[in-house]
Amino acid sequence: MSTATLSAPRTVTAVPYGTGSGLLLTPAEPGAGLDGVDTAELLGLLGTAGFLLLRGFGAGMDSFTALVQRASTSTTLDPARDFYSEVAQKVDAGYDEVGLHTENGNSPFRSHLAWFFCEKAAASGSQTTVCDGHRVWDALSEPARAAFAAQDIVYSRYVAEPQWRAMAHHLLDRPAEEIGVGELVRLAAAMPGTEVEPQEDGGVRYAFRTPAADATLFGTRPAFANSILGPSNNYETPRITFADGTEFGAGLLDEVREVSGALTENLEWADGDVALIDNTRVMHGRRAITDPDRTIYNALSYIERPER
Repeated sequence: MSTATLSAPRTVTAVPYGTGSGLLLTPAEPGAGLDGVDTAELLGLLGTAGFLLLRGFGAGMDSFTALVQRASTSTTLDPARDFYSEVAQKVDAGYDEVGLHTENGNSPFRSHLAWFFCEKAAASGSQTTVCDGHRVWDALSEPARAAFAAQDIVYSRYVAEPQWRAMAHHLLDRPAEEIGVGELVRLAAAMPGTEVEPQEDGGVRYAFRTPAADATLFGTRPAFANSILGPSNNYETPRITFADGTEFGAGLLDEVREVSGALTENLEWADGDVALIDNTRVMHGRRAITDPDRTIYNALSYIERPER
C-alpha cells in the first residue's frame, strides 16, 4: 500500500465565472451547507481566482457568520454601519451606482478579505460589480503605469469625532468615551504612511499614503486595487493626489475609468449566495439599485498572510 499522503477530498466544485479568473463554487456533495466548506480549500481557490461566488449552500446569516469566523483570524468593520451579526453589516449605500474601490482602501484599515451574503436578490439590476486589479494593471498604457509606479498616492480627509471614536473603540477594545485623541495620533504613528492631525471641533484630519498598484495578499504580481474611483458614503469625500501633492491629470483618470470599466464584471445575485473577494487584488462596486428590496450584508476580515 502506498504511503503517499492522499489529497483531502474536495468540498466544493469550481467552474469559471465571468470573463476573467473568477470562480463559481457549488457543493461537492448535494445538499451540503457552508459548514462543510473546507476553509483552506476556499482560500486556496481565492488566491488563484481573485473572487469566488458560492451558490447552492443554503446560506443564512448564522452559517455566513460562522464561515467568516472559521476562515479568518480577525474581523473589522465600518463604524458608520449597523451590525446584524458578530461580523455582518448591511450594505446600505443608497440607491446610486457605486464606483470601484477596495473596502476601506482609502484608510490604513483595508481588510484582506471582503465577504458578501445575499439574503434577498434584486428582481432587476442592482448587481455588485468586480474588477480584477491584475487585469487593470496589465491593460493600462505604459505612461499610466509609469505615473502610478513612480510615486504613491495619498488620501486625506476630515473625520468627525463620533466616527473616529467608533473606530478607535473597535481597535483598542475600550469604551469610546475613554479614548483620547492623543491615543489615536499615537496609534496612527505606528501605521506606515499614516498621519492624524486633531481639529479644534474634536474631529481629526488624516492622510494615508499607499501605492495605487501593489503586491497582493497571495502574490507579488502588481494589482491596480485602490479606491481612486470609489464612494464616500457616510464620510467626507477624500482628496486624492500623488504623494508630491500633484493632482491626477484628467487624461490619466479617464484612462483608469475606461480600462477598469471595460474589465468590470457583474455578480448576478441569487438568494443565499455568498461572495468572497481578495480585497488586496479585486475592486468592487455596484450598479444602480432598481429594486429597493434587495438585501445584502458584508463582512471584512484578515487571515494569516500566505507564504509567497
